Amino acid sequence: MIHPIHPQINTIFVHVTDLERSVHWYSQLLGLKADIDRVKRPVYTFSLSNHASLTLDAGPPDQKPKDFEPLPFPLFNIYTNNIYKSYLFVQDKEILVADSITEYDDFSFFNVYDPDGHLIMICNG
Repeated sequence: MIHPIHPQINTIFVHVTDLERSVHWYSQLLGLKADIDRVKRPVYTFSLSNHASLTLDAGPPDQKPKDFEPLPFPLFNIYTNNIYKSYLFVQDKEILVADSITEYDDFSFFNVYDPDGHLIMICNG
């Protein structure tokens, strides 16, 4: 029998309080053009590579903004092939950097905060 669940992540959901602000922030970070006409609650989805997507979820328009505490560790990581250029890029864009580059033999990373305080890792491995 073929296993019915595939080892593939399709969508990462990030809960946000202000959908428009978050769409702008993630589009800037990822270098993806956002279709501003499509930014309306409850969600906005960015298509990424290999069938994956990132969905920003602000909840239904008739409800107050979500109330949550950001986790103290990264939700996910975003790949870069040049950790140093990426670090300079986020600094140039005035994206709040949580820590400096951490380097190991086989990979390096740093974390940034999104507008809701979620930690997002930028990683080259």
